Order: sequence, then structure tokens, then C-alpha cells
Amino acid sequence: MGAVVATGANLDLLPGLRALYEATAGGSPNVTVAVIDGPVDFAHEVFAGADLRTALGATAMSAAAGNKMAEHGTHVASILFGQPGTEVEGICPGVRGVIIPVYDSLTGSAPQLEVARAIELAIDEGVDIINFSGGQYSDTGQSDQWLSEAVARCAEAGVLLIAAAGNDGCECLHVPAASGTALAVGAIDAAGAPMDFSNWGHGYACNGITAPGADILGALPGGGVTRLSGTSFATPMVSGVAALLLSLARAANLGVAPLSSLDIRDILLQGSAPCVSTDLNVCQRLLSGTIDVEGAVAAMSDAMVVGPAGGCGCGGTGSVPATEPSGTSAVSPSMADAPEGQNMVYALGNLSYDFGTEARRDSFKQLMPPVEIDGNVVPPNPYDARQLVSYLGQNGSEARALTWTLNIELTPVYALEPTGAFGADSYGRLVEILAAEILAEGDEDHIQRVSIPGRLTGNTVRLFSGQVVPVLQLENPRGMYGWKHNMLVAQAAHAVSGRATASADLKTVQENLRGFLDRVYYDLRNLGVLSSDRAVNFAATNAFQAAMVFSEALGGGMQLETIETEMSPFARADSDAWDVKMKFFDPENTRRARRVYRFTIDVSELMPVTLGEVRSWTTAV
Repeated sequence: MGAVVATGANLDLLPGLRALYEATAGGSPNVTVAVIDGPVDFAHEVFAGADLRTALGATAMSAAAGNKMAEHGTHVASILFGQPGTEVEGICPGVRGVIIPVYDSLTGSAPQLEVARAIELAIDEGVDIINFSGGQYSDTGQSDQWLSEAVARCAEAGVLLIAAAGNDGCECLHVPAASGTALAVGAIDAAGAPMDFSNWGHGYACNGITAPGADILGALPGGGVTRLSGTSFATPMVSGVAALLLSLARAANLGVAPLSSLDIRDILLQGSAPCVSTDLNVCQRLLSGTIDVEGAVAAMSDAMVVGPAGGCGCGGTGSVPATEPSGTSAVSPSMADAPEGQNMVYALGNLSYDFGTEARRDSFKQLMPPVEIDGNVVPPNPYDARQLVSYLGQNGSEARALTWTLNIELTPVYALEPTGAFGADSYGRLVEILAAEILAEGDEDHIQRVSIPGRLTGNTVRLFSGQVVPVLQLENPRGMYGWKHNMLVAQAAHAVSGRATASADLKTVQENLRGFLDRVYYDLRNLGVLSSDRAVNFAATNAFQAAMVFSEALGGGMQLETIETEMSPFARADSDAWDVKMKFFDPENTRRARRVYRFTIDVSELMPVTLGEVRSWTTAV
């Protein structure tokens, strides 16, 4: 690749950048930037002294030399966090960095579910900015539910998502960059012209900005440096400037209201240099403009005096079946102490199992006894859950040889690994739940769903399908509940209808309660990582208790309208308490006052707990 000697070269690619760098001393340690990408070689000399770590609960991946995904991740990270005086002087070396590897070294891509999971981990880490130098081509710019919800949560949490526009060289969109709340980044050359491979399109007209993306200096895993081109490497240029601007704003602290990361997004767009070409095609390819550090500093000064001006008003969407790094070349796919409890999960789903390899599957087939069906003896089938449950009932230790998974719909989201002194009990509980899941749907003991508390380990398991899922460690069976819908609904509805306040018939109460359970699972399905999600999931697990509380609403024929969560202003010291608010309405009389129920849940431990009594009141809207 030849020798590369240009210390601090990236800082000189934008007028005014070095002055901003010096004014902020390379960024404030109170600003945190997450990099969702390939693994990073922390041992590289350019990171010596950097406040850099892997997110708690993130997948552990090798960053050895020769790993293409590590080359991509290390290069991107060094553009941001390379320390002063090293071969790659980063744009914001003084800020805190959190690395979340997502790209599989074998496939060079990551399912959108993993990107969504990484975004949620970043939010849970309390980061200010997320740099995602990747994406996936999308005909429509539409995301699936996982990624679109994760991107929406970034905006709700005040986290700025900066993502690569893509390297297809066409009027086309990548997700999540196409989301209206993200900041999409295209690439320009040294002369300021859009690079041939850099995407453009209507979806980027308001939320897109261009930045240098040609021959950007970065570190190589194992040592040394190189230069690479792509929107992948223009993206950290913008993320670095955003981190410096946020550092400057927090240091000044003079505004009518503190500037947020999302305000910095608007400032970058407002301060960008507009296209001056008379060629409409060139202007379209420059998106909403080219990053202008001096213009952004001026726009920020105005915002700190009169307050943030707000967004540019464009909408957008984002995402697809899988995401890939945004490109190590112009034409190829783009290539501190953590707070306690951040690796905790309380998730809802269905239990399943996987063999991992053909050999493991065949070993079960070899050990399981043949089965008699209608008088005929047939070979055992490990994929028949009834046969497997029968075998595990006689050979409990064999449960350890399976990879147990928690699925949402048909998608495995976690591999479950019982451990510790209660490991055998937990495996036994998994077998019991699986046995109840395969019962007839009308059976009183049929389990529709399960709630699982556990801790992310940072390890992964490759399933038989090739999908890689994170391992969720189960410390004990406590909190592992099977939802017996039929029994739960019948018991709760009878209890509710027996109250003096109940006026609806039993069938109506049952339907309303079942709707409540389905609403939580289907409409609010989540990975159970964020504190608010764990609170909602535990609220659903406590549906029987909820039914007792909701007797007035359910008995009066009301139905669930919304479920909201917010941090509780009244909580014990050292707790992580959330208020879950459920609003009910009368579908036959929409002018009737709504009924709101609020109860507080502490999710600071693996097993959440309800605090205090449930409160309720009426509201006009």
C-alpha cells in the first residue's frame, strides 16, 4: 500500500476544522460517540491514551490483521479517536468512544436486527452521537419494524445518528441514512466535487450533507496506516465535527436552552455550504450542501443566543433485510467504567431450540428412540418438538447439548445459556416451558409466550441457519414465566366480572384482557434491553395483577388505547424506576373521559419489581 506519512492530515481537509479542534482541545470527555461497525484494534498505537471501550453487552469479535471488517472498523474509529502526535490524528480524540461491533467476518454484513440491537445498546450507554458507516440499498427507503423503531428511539432519546449515504453511485437510498431524523453523509473529492460512487436522492435532499471521502487516512489492524475512499469514511468526518461542536456548546453553556445532539444536526445542515454549480445534477449529488465548519460555528453561535431554530422540516424513513459496511473502495459495498445493569435484559418471546451443526442434530437422532405412529415404527425426528420433549424428560442432561433460543415471531433474537449453581434448574424449566408450548392452543396449560430475564455476555452463537445471535446468560429460573393465556384470561376475567364495578359480560372482559396482552407483545415488541422496555415487558408479565387493577375499565367495556413509559420522578435511591401509563378509552363513546392507570416498576435488578400502589385518574384526552 506504500508509506503514508501525513500526521493530522484529516484535520486539514476542512477549512476551520483545526481551529475548532484547538478551541475544544480535541473534544470534551463529557461527549460520547458510539461507532457501530466492525471490530476495532484497540492495541493500535494511534489509540494509546484514548478513552475507548467496547459497549457492555456488545458482541465480542476478533480485530486481527487481515480481518476485512476489522480493517473497516479500525479505520473509521481512528478517524475519530486517533490520538495527537500519532500517525492518524483523530478529529475528536478527547471525547469518549464506545465501540459496538456488528459485522460478521464471514458474511461481511449484519442483519438489520443486529444493527437495531446495536443502536439500542448505544442509547443505553448514554451516548450523544452514533456513527454508522454502513447501510443497505433500499428501493423505498423504508425500514422494517426493528430498525425503524431503533432509529425513532434515537430521536426520542436525543441521540444523533449519522449514517453513510451509500456507495452505489446512483439516485438511490440507503437505510438507516434515509431516516428523516438521521444525518446522511455523502462523499466529495479534494476539489469539492461529488464522488462518482456517492449516492443521492430525494430522501437525502433535507437530511443529507457531503464531506471529504477520498483517500482518507486511517489505521490498519495490527499496525500501520492506509488511505481509503467511500462514504464510510466521510461519515466519521461529520461525526467528529459534530462531537467538537457539541463540546464547544457544552463548554460555553450560554444558551437560552442547552443545545442537544439533534440541535447540532440542524446546525450542521443550516451552516452547510450550498451548491454554487449551475449543473442541477451536480447540486442534487451534493445533497443539502457541503459541510462547512466555519458556517456551522456561526450558526451555533446564533442558536446559543436565541435558542435552537428547529429542524428543516423534511420527513423520511429507513431500512431493509440486511446492512453492510459502506465501502472500503469506490465501487464495492462499503466496507471508562460502564454503569451497572447495562447488560441486563428482560425479554418476551417464544422458546425454541437449535442444533447448530448437522453433527449435533444427528447425535440427537442417533440417541433418541424410534417412535410408533398408528402402529408403525418410524425413525426419530429431532425437529419434532413432541419427540424431543419426551426424550429430554427421560434424559434431562441432554438439554445442555441444545442451543436454546428466544424468538420474537419466527426470528431468534437470543441464545439462552443457563449457568451457575441453578443451571440444571434453569434447563429443567426450559424443557417444561417447551412442553407446554407444544400443547394444543385450547389447552388450559398451553403457553403462548415466555418472559426471560438474563445478562448479555458479549458472546455469540452461530445457529444452524448461519444466523449469529448474542448469548443471554440465565443466572437462575427466577423470573422465567410462561404465559398461559387461556388460564390467565379466564381467571382474571372471572375475578374482574365478580366486582361490583363490573357491568360488561364475561366475554367482553376476556376479549379486552386478551387484547391488552397481544397489544404489548405485537405492537410494542422489543429486545428488552432499554430500561423502559424492560418495564413495559414486566408490566405485561404482571397482566393478572393488571387485570385486577383495570377492573373498572375492563368491566366497563373500555379498551386499551396507549401504553407509555417515562422515568419516575419518585423512586428509591439507586433504583431505575419507570412509570408505565396505560390509557383506556370507550370505543362506543369516544367523548367519554379516558381512564389512565399508572404503576411504577424498578428495573435495577434482573427481576423487576413493582413499587407502591397503582394510581388511576380520568382525563379528557
